[in-house]
Amino acid sequence: MEILKRYTPVIIAALFLVISAGKISGQSFTEKKDAFQKSYIQEATGDYSGAANTLREIYDENSYEVNLRLGWLTYLSGSFNESKAYYNKSIALMPYAVEPRFGYVYPSAAMGNWSEVIRQYEKIIEITPNNSIAMHRLGLIYYGRENYEESLRLFEKVVNLYPFDYDALTMLAWTHYRLNNMREARILFQKALLNTPNGTSAIEGLELFK
Repeated sequence: MEILKRYTPVIIAALFLVISAGKISGQSFTEKKDAFQKSYIQEATGDYSGAANTLREIYDENSYEVNLRLGWLTYLSGSFNESKAYYNKSIALMPYAVEPRFGYVYPSAAMGNWSEVIRQYEKIIEITPNNSIAMHRLGLIYYGRENYEESLRLFEKVVNLYPFDYDALTMLAWTHYRLNNMREARILFQKALLNTPNGTSAIEGLELFK
């Protein structure tokens, strides 16, 4: 009991610090939450710069969430270099997260930096090998560059994951067509139309065989 009496003031002081820290943390979280909520409302009204400024008021360079959201908002407001900087900070904070890498693609594409876009999609696939979104988008880039062998490799993976997906089937069909694999192309166009009977791209492709 004597020991307890001796350390009672220390225990009380420690409890006071814990409670005080809790209040500060609570206030900080409330401010942060309110700032995020306000920024969502501003974004919905098209005030992207205002929404970004709202989050800058509570900016923390070590906050993944704040950097990620600022990356998106500055992209929407047309500040592409600033957007990439915020997304890079998010990536540095969470290297295995794919959402900031998907985000980074938007300002890079808007600036025409396709090598950066390709690099991010390749990194996403490295982190998540079955990421069909990254594979499909990367396949589209290679298709547009007439690198059909590489686009074929990617679209085949997507179709193996989603064998009845219209977009995947159609793009794989067109890739086979460009490579003069006519039998495969025709079968894939037909499969795509089973999913979406009025699919314009598949219909156009199948009409080439008439």
